[in-house]
Amino acid sequence: MREIATCIVGATGLVGQTMLRVLEEYGFPVGKLKLLASKRSVGSRCVFNKKEYVVEELTETSFTGYDLALFSVGADISRKFAPIARNKGLLVIDNSAAWREDPAVPLIVPEVNLKDHQLNSLIANPNCSTIQSVLPLKALQDTFGLMRVNYSTYQAVSGSGQKGIRELKDTINGQDAMLYPHDIHQTVIPEIDVALENGYTKEEQKMINETRKILHQPELPVSATCVRVPVENGHGVSVAVQLKKPFSLKEIRSCFSQFPGVVVVDDLKEHIYPTSTLANGTDQVYVGRIRHDLSLENGLLFYTVADNIRKGAAANAVQIALALVQPGEDGG
Repeated sequence: MREIATCIVGATGLVGQTMLRVLEEYGFPVGKLKLLASKRSVGSRCVFNKKEYVVEELTETSFTGYDLALFSVGADISRKFAPIARNKGLLVIDNSAAWREDPAVPLIVPEVNLKDHQLNSLIANPNCSTIQSVLPLKALQDTFGLMRVNYSTYQAVSGSGQKGIRELKDTINGQDAMLYPHDIHQTVIPEIDVALENGYTKEEQKMINETRKILHQPELPVSATCVRVPVENGHGVSVAVQLKKPFSLKEIRSCFSQFPGVVVVDDLKEHIYPTSTLANGTDQVYVGRIRHDLSLENGLLFYTVADNIRKGAAANAVQIALALVQPGEDGG
């Protein structure tokens, strides 16, 4: 495999640092490497494959001579610089919300819709909670068909980056809440991102829109309630679905087990089910609490957990990149 000249944009952030670890763990064929960030991080040092790199300032000339740019910065920065990188011939994978709803930009979870990369060399990484949800949903869609989806999320503070982790620790130590509207160590907070006119939050609307786009079901009825919980890392999502075909739970477990990236962990009597501690540090999506929805024909309930910084962000981006630089890769 040829070496890939790689840029990490936002290299000093929580996701950017995790991208570096994942690239190393996966044996990604990084050739020359450039670490980019804002002015305040210039001069910081990071280690990759036992070699130290100095962080440089992100500018419009940063991308010349490179093949791949992994972005983990705010949406405004991505809107400005991602097209510049793409126009210089780089494959760009962006972790912000800037491009997710752009119909011209593919929104990819590699186990689900890798073929969509053919639409554009700028690729959007989905929202963390969406990523872990659409793997099992795609398995169900392919086998039984989807009629309706309802999400309730339990999202860890690392979804807010390093500042979210710091706020949890600070409030545990008696300091006042600064980032969240309430003390996260004492309560769960049913508010993630800004409020919209329809009564949803932006996070909830993201999950609705992204699910439809990734699964290529633009009219799929989807609803969501997104809740921040006092857990450092590892999002949980409770999913209620209505399927088009009848099913047995044995068939559902088999359907999930055979889908790439999904691990079934489901024995309630033995207290075996997905937890944040199980998912932490891994790139799998864990599914359990699989049961019939007794209130609905062809209704199914299940619970899924994943490491939101790895599979929900950094690892998903690296997995996309790795799939697209494989020799002979056709995007299938």
